[in-house]
Amino acid sequence: MRIFDPHIHMTSRTTDDYAAMYASGVRAVVEPAFWLGQPRTSPASFLDYFDALLGWEPFRAAQYSIAHHCAIALNPKEANDPRCTPVLDELPRYLDKDSVVAVGEIGYDAMTPAEDTALAAQLQLAADHGLPALVHTPHRDKLAGLHRTLDVVRESELPVERTLLDHLNETTVAAAADSGCWLGFSVYPDTKMDPNRMVAILRTFGTERMLVNSAADWGRSDPLKTREVADAMLAAGFTDDDVDRVLWRNPVAFYGLSGRLRLDVPAPDALHEGNSVLRGGE
Repeated sequence: MRIFDPHIHMTSRTTDDYAAMYASGVRAVVEPAFWLGQPRTSPASFLDYFDALLGWEPFRAAQYSIAHHCAIALNPKEANDPRCTPVLDELPRYLDKDSVVAVGEIGYDAMTPAEDTALAAQLQLAADHGLPALVHTPHRDKLAGLHRTLDVVRESELPVERTLLDHLNETTVAAAADSGCWLGFSVYPDTKMDPNRMVAILRTFGTERMLVNSAADWGRSDPLKTREVADAMLAAGFTDDDVDRVLWRNPVAFYGLSGRLRLDVPAPDALHEGNSVLRGGE
């Protein structure tokens, strides 16, 4: 079984997670830029973070034969902080990097005017750079947030078929499916979706344009949830081909829209900028 986790924050995870993911079938990941928990105080802290997504994390992933790509953006939560918004001016040079396969994650947190502005601006950047967009739908007032998101997407120059609406659930899936966008579902231990609910949605709405992710980060999350969904699908009577479509071919197709997706993992370097993933040894 091969698995592509299309939304996971490996910056927050350990090398043991990479090893466990590989053993569970994960062979590729996309890591979107997100809020680190501790508020950033200047654009410079974003730039160091973006550089890590482009350098250190691909290096770590390669040690475990996992292909790592990223999405770059100003996240919705920090779009409300005027100390952070100047990073929008820095994004174009990062969006030209080879391992950047989307603009993301963008979208809504609290559905503020500042978030409206940041979402519209970054959808335009995606269109200008020929990239798809990973859009974070809000965790509160989800259906209202989805409709507001779709309004902005439809007003933009980015086609709906190059847009992935993430963090969907039972309340938003029908409207999202009707929109023509790709559909993303985050599977968590306690919140968001779980494997059985995900299987129920797939039974109702099918497997086309469906992506399942762990969105694993520094909170209560699990980087092996993609494998749990695959196993639950098989137990529910879905075929191996169905599983491969949802857990591999769909994310490959979506991020392949960037023209930059490379799934072969070259032999890893021993060091990245003079540093190893090993600590305490030679």
